[in-house]
Amino acid sequence: MGRFARAGAMVGALTLTASLALTGCGDDQEKAEFVGGTPAVGSSVAAEAGVAPADPGTSTGPTFKLNPSDGAKDRPVSTEVSAKLPDGTKVTDVTLADAKGGKVEGRWRADGSSWVPNSPLKFGTRYTATVTAAGEGGGTRQGTSTFTTMAKPKSMITSGLYLFSDRTYGVAMPVVAEFHPGIPKKDRASVQKRMFVRTDPPQPGAWHWVANGTQAYYRAPEYWKPGTTIDVRIALAGIPLSNGKYGNVDRSATAKIGRSFVMKVDNATKKMSVYENDQLVRTIPVSLGKKSTPSSSGTLVVMEKKEATVFDTRDDPNPANRYVTDIEFAQRLTWGGEYIHAAPWSEHVQGRQNVSHGCVNVSLAMGKWLFSQTKIGDPITVKGTERKLAQGNGWTAWDLSWPEFVKGSALPVPDGGAGPALA
Repeated sequence: MGRFARAGAMVGALTLTASLALTGCGDDQEKAEFVGGTPAVGSSVAAEAGVAPADPGTSTGPTFKLNPSDGAKDRPVSTEVSAKLPDGTKVTDVTLADAKGGKVEGRWRADGSSWVPNSPLKFGTRYTATVTAAGEGGGTRQGTSTFTTMAKPKSMITSGLYLFSDRTYGVAMPVVAEFHPGIPKKDRASVQKRMFVRTDPPQPGAWHWVANGTQAYYRAPEYWKPGTTIDVRIALAGIPLSNGKYGNVDRSATAKIGRSFVMKVDNATKKMSVYENDQLVRTIPVSLGKKSTPSSSGTLVVMEKKEATVFDTRDDPNPANRYVTDIEFAQRLTWGGEYIHAAPWSEHVQGRQNVSHGCVNVSLAMGKWLFSQTKIGDPITVKGTERKLAQGNGWTAWDLSWPEFVKGSALPVPDGGAGPALA
């Protein structure tokens, strides 16, 4: 397969470890790239629980255990604060401060199991956690724990988040977290616990890991509701992994979902039906991949848009598939090189015959119109071709039914999907 000379690639640095040897019109075999966000946290690792001393300034009550325990050393900067309380006792307040008195803000997990700092702790720093709890009888007690975080580790993974703050995406935009090397299976549950997603209006969702652990997708049972705000924090800074590596940084983004714009292509009719807010707005003749280089059938997502580029497949092992062609209005659908794009050379057969190398060919006028209408994250479903979409060849989160999708979660998913992990 060839690689085309790109006129401005997607921003990012990390690539998937396994390339996808899949046919595409662009035939560029591009590996997945990601966009990073801003730094913030990692995964919590349980410290040995210790008995927190009673604060003589508060009313009497049962002693309770804090985590991290008082005097704990070399704690990950992803550490969370929790307390083991007697029955009938509830935590009313948590404060965390460094040795200079600098206060760390945080939030409770939705299930109340721990208190999560809003940003990563600093390496090699002493912190004091103060937990106030109230008993059924009204008495309160404070527990304190002073602990020290570990020095910055030498071996870290790299990670990425395919989401920009203050951008508007299509209704099928999955939250895509990426890791290199991939997260080992035994670590995925602890890592997933540190990947937080909130939506407004609230919609349940779930994570799904690709087989090699290099990516995880988050989506809802159905496409996002138009107008949804998605707030994401991939809090991996300092999280310890079983392979001796640690998470590198936190990444976060707050993005918006726009109107519904859905494309459906049927190979039997060689037509694309375009729906905006569930109303059919246009029917477009197309030419799909010929039998030797078929298009992928499945639900794909627009991942990248280029008004002008060059497809260069001169390194393809098959001489019949080698060419250099200027392309206008290209919209990437797979890492293997499948696009929607204008193809004025095939306009005479569009709607009647498949002649492409796997892309969805449309006329120059329709290519320009589609390009002006679509957003990153808009879905396109192709059916009836000779090849099924390969999982991981693009953002394939929506190519699985909901029951199939939740099987890829490292944590149990309630019926209908999980709510936000943070309160």
